[in-house]
Amino acid sequence: MTAASVPPPRSELLVIGGRSGVGKSTVAAALHDLLADAAVRHVVVEGDSLDLAWPAPHREHPEARLAERNLAALWANTRALGHHRLVFTNTVSVLESARLAAAMGDDPTVTAVLLRADDDVTHGRLDHRAAGHVRQADVDHSATTARRLDATAPDHVVRLDTDGSTPAEIAGRIGRLVGWLA
Repeated sequence: MTAASVPPPRSELLVIGGRSGVGKSTVAAALHDLLADAAVRHVVVEGDSLDLAWPAPHREHPEARLAERNLAALWANTRALGHHRLVFTNTVSVLESARLAAAMGDDPTVTAVLLRADDDVTHGRLDHRAAGHVRQADVDHSATTARRLDATAPDHVVRLDTDGSTPAEIAGRIGRLVGWLA
């Protein structure tokens, strides 16, 4: 069998979800650094950027599924370059992992991780992000979302508490969980 006839490895999808302020993007960036240092090919996609527009496409045209269509295009392009591991972050991604996997179009294995943090910790992170001017409505929405995600995420979703851990520590745990890091 020649190198050209060796089938590409099966795609792998890691979704990282959780409430606002829990650290999804920061952990994904730390995971990117760890994977790059270990020479592990991967792609990181911030799910919010796939349909960030005003008016919100998912509200005006929910049937269009713009984020999924954009993910399909992005994945096709990066897959053609030899990537087979995708890290996808979005608040509710753990609830939508089957749709995200379907959008990839190549039957990936899926691991879903729900990051969790105490209300006080998350409030502090949101306040820091907002330069000390976090709106109470944003804090309340984050708390409500946390309860909803924890209650409705399927049992196969790995719940990972982030309190007291650095982003690099959490990223290392996730990297080992999916078998991308030793």
